[in-house]
Amino acid sequence: MAARPLLLCPIDFSSASRGALRHALAMSDRFDTNLLLITVDDPILEEAAASKMGAGWSRRNSERELRLFLAETLGAAAPPKAPLQIDVAIGKPAVEILRVARERGCALIVMSTHGRSGPKKFFFGSTAERVLRETTVPILLTPADDAGPIAIDAMARRAAPVLVPVDFSDASTRQVEVARRVATALQLPLLFAHVIEPLHVPVPVELDLPDLTAERLSRAQSALAALVAETPASTARDTVIVVGNPADEIARLVRERHPGLIVIGLHGSPALGPRMGSVTYRVLCEAPVLTLALPPESNLYGFN
Repeated sequence: MAARPLLLCPIDFSSASRGALRHALAMSDRFDTNLLLITVDDPILEEAAASKMGAGWSRRNSERELRLFLAETLGAAAPPKAPLQIDVAIGKPAVEILRVARERGCALIVMSTHGRSGPKKFFFGSTAERVLRETTVPILLTPADDAGPIAIDAMARRAAPVLVPVDFSDASTRQVEVARRVATALQLPLLFAHVIEPLHVPVPVELDLPDLTAERLSRAQSALAALVAETPASTARDTVIVVGNPADEIARLVRERHPGLIVIGLHGSPALGPRMGSVTYRVLCEAPVLTLALPPESNLYGFN
């Protein structure tokens, strides 16, 4: 029997991370995954607590806080069906989240784009950015003001339609496949989009600009059609091609078409590994929508 996928949810005890936790709980129940909750303590505070309260006090205290936070988040709802684990790490949040995700073989990280600042817990805004830049694991980012769903049905209703902005890079095929699987599992419509960037170089007078623009549009239409061709007929889908700055146009599509989920790729290179591109970064800043970010080569296994 195949092992259950492991879903990782970092917690900083803010209202934003409570929303992320509700998303993680809903997904864990729907896809029958294991769930790991982690919080990261400040090493200086951990040392201070150890000197006054004894070794291990900080970890035990944070474990109690995590269990209380989980109970308060669940309220009257039934406890998770799948096994749930709790862990406390000591160090820098992004480093520890990435380490745990790597060492435990997590299939997905669910975290908020922002969190709490202050002496007790770290600020998760900068943490989310670093995790995005260095992750090899898919990340579901929840907006800071999203209280989270009560159940997966509510999450699915709010996630429609799923916006899939593609750039026809090598990663686009995998991005579309993951979006297709998510849409099929949750019965969501898909909106595939491509942005044609304006030419920023002088066009030789020998070339006809309208003909060149028409050719670029025709090629984009053919490439987009090929990408979405394997989408099951039972899944509603639409396509849109626009001309402009990719980040601006994707943000505009979010405002006008009101998607509940964006599935977007994180680019990378063999030398540097996964990196959050400028377009992805601006989309996350300008379009506060539930976002599934996919690093190169990631597959989001177990979520069918």
